[in-house]
Amino acid sequence: MSTIKAKDGTELYYKDWGTGKPLFFHHGWPLSSDDWDAQLMFFLKEGYRVIAYDRRGHGRSGQASEGHNMDTYASDVATITEALDLRDAVHIGHSTGGGEAIHYAAGLGKDRVAKVVLISAVTPIMIQSESNPDGVPVSVFDEIREGTAYNRAQYFQDFTIPFYGYNREGAKISEGIRHNWWRQGMMGGVKAHVEGIKAFSETDFTEDLKSVDIPVLVLHGEDDQIVPFALSGAKAVKLVKNGKLISYPGFPHGMPATEAATINKDLLEFIKS
Repeated sequence: MSTIKAKDGTELYYKDWGTGKPLFFHHGWPLSSDDWDAQLMFFLKEGYRVIAYDRRGHGRSGQASEGHNMDTYASDVATITEALDLRDAVHIGHSTGGGEAIHYAAGLGKDRVAKVVLISAVTPIMIQSESNPDGVPVSVFDEIREGTAYNRAQYFQDFTIPFYGYNREGAKISEGIRHNWWRQGMMGGVKAHVEGIKAFSETDFTEDLKSVDIPVLVLHGEDDQIVPFALSGAKAVKLVKNGKLISYPGFPHGMPATEAATINKDLLEFIKS
């Protein structure tokens, strides 16, 4: 396996395939770089260099006890991009990975990132508060914490249903996609998964979004039951200086898997623009 050591010694697993313009993929909670299979193979065929890594505590990366926060996630990404000397890269993040991508681009990756794509992303901030009254109540995230910490195997199986919109009338359920989500989730460490919930729900990415001058594409499903469109994609695009929004009626949170052909086409058009 290809690994690079983070600053604290945590082994970070990554894939680095192909040549050409680099595309760096940031996966969602609680998954791994395998969640990007449909994108990695598509963009390899299109002549790009594709890079994807497993976040600390996820997939095949080391199950570090500490560092499950956005600052450390961005630092880990910087370690990989510097080691591979990635420049003029497009950073593509799904869900939690979207927050990670914009946090890296606005800070440690400022001189290395050409464009950012936020797919079903947790930006600008998810949790309900006085300053974000229409956010998601903390009780929802507490329920995710409880289920993940103490009943993870069953909770993760159940989570795939709303994640992919399989509870909607007429949905064509893919058991393979469900099993693959569960497989990826169970590869990771439960401590990283539980602590990562705070990272994706409570981190405020408002200033990151405001500070970037590079082009930002926001892709979001209008039927996202995990990260509601009105609270995230619809707000995030208004905060960036050079943003474009594509929203998809009926698409679920996990649309890079269930709607890969559509997502890949729109990604390619943005990357080439």
